Amino acid sequence: MRVSHSVSAVFDDPNLVSCAGLVPVLSLARRCGLAQLAGARVSIDAPGGANPQLKVPALVAGMVAGADSIDDLDLLRHGGMDRLFGGVRAPSTLGTFLRCFTFGHVRQLDAVAAAFLVNLARHTPLLPDGDELVFVDVDDTIRRTHGHAKQGVGCGYSGVSGLNALLATVSTSTGAPVIAATRLRKGSTHSARGAATLIGDAIGTVRKADASGMVIVRADSAFYTHHTIAAIRRARARFSVTARMTPAVVAAISAIDEQTWTPIHYPNAVFDEAEQCWISDAEVAEIGYTAFGNRRAGEQVTARLIVRRVRRLNPTSHVPRNIQRHLQTDAVQGELFAAYRYHAVFTDSPMLLLQAETQHRGHAIVEQVIADLKNSALAHLPSGRFNANAAWLVCAAIAFNLTRAAGTLASTFHARATTATIRAHLINLPARIARSARRLTLHLPRNWPWEHDWQQLFTTAAQHAPPHPA
Repeated sequence: MRVSHSVSAVFDDPNLVSCAGLVPVLSLARRCGLAQLAGARVSIDAPGGANPQLKVPALVAGMVAGADSIDDLDLLRHGGMDRLFGGVRAPSTLGTFLRCFTFGHVRQLDAVAAAFLVNLARHTPLLPDGDELVFVDVDDTIRRTHGHAKQGVGCGYSGVSGLNALLATVSTSTGAPVIAATRLRKGSTHSARGAATLIGDAIGTVRKADASGMVIVRADSAFYTHHTIAAIRRARARFSVTARMTPAVVAAISAIDEQTWTPIHYPNAVFDEAEQCWISDAEVAEIGYTAFGNRRAGEQVTARLIVRRVRRLNPTSHVPRNIQRHLQTDAVQGELFAAYRYHAVFTDSPMLLLQAETQHRGHAIVEQVIADLKNSALAHLPSGRFNANAAWLVCAAIAFNLTRAAGTLASTFHARATTATIRAHLINLPARIARSARRLTLHLPRNWPWEHDWQQLFTTAAQHAPPHPA
C-alpha cells in the first residue's frame, strides 16, 4: 500500500472524533447505573474527591478507549468529544481524584464494581441467569512499577519489583470470562493473602447475578491452603485446586493401584516447560484424600485427589529433588516417580474423573484475562500511591467488563474476542459530527468492515443516545 497523492495534515477540525464507539458503550454504562452507583457508594471528603459520579465514569471511559495511564485520559477531550459527552474531566483532575482514595474508599469502589457487574449481567448475556455451571478462577500477577517512592513495591515470587494484583474471574463453558473481584497487594506478599475474602466476594457477586447453578472455584497450588478451601465451602461452592507435593500427597499418589490409571489424549499438544517438549498423552487416576491433616479434626477436608501423570521422555535414574525428601525408600515408588511426572488436583467436584480433570485445565482462562488487562489499562500502575493504584485496578476491571458486555451485544464473534479487538473494531471508530434541528448526527466511515456489528451494538445499547449514525 502506498500514498497515491501528496498529503498535508491540519489539526483544526472541531467536529471530528476518533472514539465514536464510546457512544453506545457509555449509553450501556448509563443504563446499568455506573454513575448512580459511584455517586451513591463512593464518598470522599478530601479536597479533590468530589463528584465521583462524574470522575469514575470518566476514568472507565478513558480505559475503554485504550488509555493505560493518567495522561492518556486526555484522549476524551479531543475534537468534538465534549459535544458527545458531558462531565469529562482533565487528566490532572482525575489523577488528584485517584490520590484521594484510602483503603476504605477502594472497598467502596469494589462495591460499585460488583453491583455494576450484576446490572450488566441483567442487561446483556454476560453471565448465566439459570442453573448453568459457573467457574470462578483465582490467580495473581506482578505488575512492574517504575519510578521513585512507589508505596508497597517489593519483589515477590517472580523476582519482579512491583505490586501484586489478585483477580477472580467468572466464566462458563460457553461464555467469555469477566472479572468478579480484584485486590491489589504489596509486591512482596504471598499469593494466597486475602484470597479467602476475595473468593467470598466473587461468589456473592455471581449469586446476585441470578446464577443459581453449581459454582466451581479453580486455583493453582499457591492457593492450596485451609483458609482458601474453607472460604469456598462456606460460600456453598465446589473447589478444584492444584495440590502441592507434600509428604501426604506423595504418599497418596504412591498408593494408587497401577491398574486404575486411565489413558487420555489431548486434542492439542501441550508444551511442557519442565521437559522443553510437546506432550499429547497422559494418564489419570483418582484416590480419596484428606487434606490438612495437621489441623484439628473439624478443619480437615476429605475429597478426591485427581492425579495426572506424564511419562518423562528422558527418564532419570533418580527421583526429582522436590519429591525425594517426601518419598519413602521404596524401589518401586522411586522408579515410578523417576519415570513419570505427576500433577495432583484436590477437588470435591461431582463430575466424572476425565471431565473433572479437563475442567481443571480450563483454569488457564484466567491467564488470558490477565494478559488482556496487561494489554490495556493495566499496562502499568500509574501512581506512586498504593491506594490510587488499587482504585485504578478496580476501574480497569469495570472497563474490562463493560467492554466485554458491549461485545456480547455486537456479535457472536465479539462476545468472545479480546478487549483489544473490540476496541479496534467497535470503539475506536472515527466519525464527523453534524448538528441539525438540535439533533447530532455521526457520519461514520463508508465500508467499515464491522459496520453491521457496530449497528447491532448501537441499536441495542444506545437506543436513547442523542447522536444517530448517518
